[in-house]
Amino acid sequence: MGLETVAVAERTAAAAQASEERGNDENKGRRVGRWRRGLIAALITGAVVIPLSAATRPEIPAPAPAALAPLTAATLDEAYAANRANAAEASRMAAAHGDDKRAAADRAMADPSRRFLSFDGRGAGQATEVFGDLAHADRIAVLVPGSDTSIDTYDRFRAGALALHQRLVREAPEGTRTAVVAWLGYRTPGTISATVLTADRAEQAAPHLREFIGELRRTAGRKAHISLLCHSYGTVVCGRAAADPDVADIALVGSPGTGVDSAAALHTRARVWAARGGDDWIEEVPHVRADLFGATVGFGTDPVSPAFGAQVFAAGTGGHSDYFRPGSVALANLTRIVLGDTKEVTRA
Repeated sequence: MGLETVAVAERTAAAAQASEERGNDENKGRRVGRWRRGLIAALITGAVVIPLSAATRPEIPAPAPAALAPLTAATLDEAYAANRANAAEASRMAAAHGDDKRAAADRAMADPSRRFLSFDGRGAGQATEVFGDLAHADRIAVLVPGSDTSIDTYDRFRAGALALHQRLVREAPEGTRTAVVAWLGYRTPGTISATVLTADRAEQAAPHLREFIGELRRTAGRKAHISLLCHSYGTVVCGRAAADPDVADIALVGSPGTGVDSAAALHTRARVWAARGGDDWIEEVPHVRADLFGATVGFGTDPVSPAFGAQVFAAGTGGHSDYFRPGSVALANLTRIVLGDTKEVTRA
């Protein structure tokens, strides 16, 4: 979900809540309710003000995505080459437009070492990058990011995917081949916006994620074990897509909720996992779902709560952006889930 810029405000609200809780127990429930309503009001205010202030930002020009053959093991190299060429052209167009930051980001993606299944430099941008030998992988992890992930901020998302792949390579049993896919295949919501409070973007993204998993299955083969690792608002996307994708495991980390009340309501055959770091501010976001101004706001039951029914694993003391940090407890457990070492996953 991102919302890092709201973290200070949320911590302040949390501190105020803690102070209130030291008061009269009789008034505790009412005070917590007021705090939650205040937080929602603050987010909605930001959702209105910030998009209006950013509305005049000019769109960054870029070519249309490359025309590609259907994705198969045989067409992977062709797709990689075409998307690198498209990124190079996007870089030239961004530079001519005077956007040096975007030009540099596109140019990095055009490097001969990069392997993209898709690339679209228009607007905020979308991209799907592969780490490892996808065509021959036995174990594949697909990472689904949260809000404010775009080509401009892609490096932080990529760093997590790369850290996971490096750990998979180190820990995979001899003869087990692994791959990681960083799937920025949807238009993520802004850090503070009306869209980050609703499932609208997730509803739009879910069909694309389902379609991609189908392509991945055709490319990697029926025997490949595929795991969906979903972060923050990305867990809302995975919740909307869960019923169809042919995956073995779905891991929800730093989740604001999935939009359903239980793992069973996801209607998936996959094992459903959930985790939250000890210093993740998302814990302070109310896990509720309510009708507000004609829209459904919030995403319901906390996935790490017993009521949800997921398999809850340890994520250490990390914060909202630390789940894929090298050396972290969360990354160790995510690696075990992807490799199928479920008995070795440490529980919360």
